[in-house]
Amino acid sequence: MHKLQRGISPTCLANYKHGWDNWGNVTPEDKAAIWKELDAMQVQRCAYCEATISNGNRHIEHFCQKGRNPIVTFHWPNLFGSCNRAESCGKHKDQCGDYSPADLIKPDESDPEHYLVFAPDGSVKPRENLSSTEKKCAIETIRIFNLNGTLRQIRFREIVGYIQTAEEFASMADNFAEAEWLPLLQEELATIINLPFATAIKHILTSQAR
Repeated sequence: MHKLQRGISPTCLANYKHGWDNWGNVTPEDKAAIWKELDAMQVQRCAYCEATISNGNRHIEHFCQKGRNPIVTFHWPNLFGSCNRAESCGKHKDQCGDYSPADLIKPDESDPEHYLVFAPDGSVKPRENLSSTEKKCAIETIRIFNLNGTLRQIRFREIVGYIQTAEEFASMADNFAEAEWLPLLQEELATIINLPFATAIKHILTSQAR
C-alpha cells in the first residue's frame, strides 16, 4: 500500500445519481472509462496489496461500502481498483462486518508508508512511534484488508530476491561514503517503482524494516 494521486473524476459518473440509479446501472462503457482513470492512478496495481490487476482479476471497489452508505455509490473519491482475491483487500473488507471507514488508511488521502512498514519475511506491521490514533488506523487497515494473511507468503516470494541486494547496500553504507553508494540505490529504486509489491521491495532495499 502506498500513496496514490487521484486524478479528475470520469465525466460519466455525473450520469448517475443516488436514489435514481444503482451500481448495476453503470454501463460497460462507463466502467471502462472509470477503469481508465483508476489505472492512471494505480498503474494497474491493487490499491491495497499492490498486486497486478487486469481484466478478469479485478473489481471497482467502494472504500466506504455502498451497501452501508448508498450516497457514496457514484462518488469518485470513494472508488478504487482492487484485486479479486477473496481472502484480502476489497472483497475481504466487505466480509468484515461493522467497522468505521475513518479507522482505515485511505491511500489517496494519507501516506500509508507513514503508518506501515514491511519486513523481510513478507509481513507488514505498524511503524513504531505512531500516535494512538495512527496506530489504531494501521492495525485496523492490516486487519480489514487482511494484509498479513495469504498475502504475506505471496509478498515474500516477490521480495526475497531483493534481500541480498539490500544486504549489499547495507555493507556499502558501512564501508563507503554516501556519495558512492546512494546513487546506485536510487537507480535500483527507480527500477522497481511500478513492480507488484513495490513498497515492500522499497522497504527491504532501504532497510526501513530493520
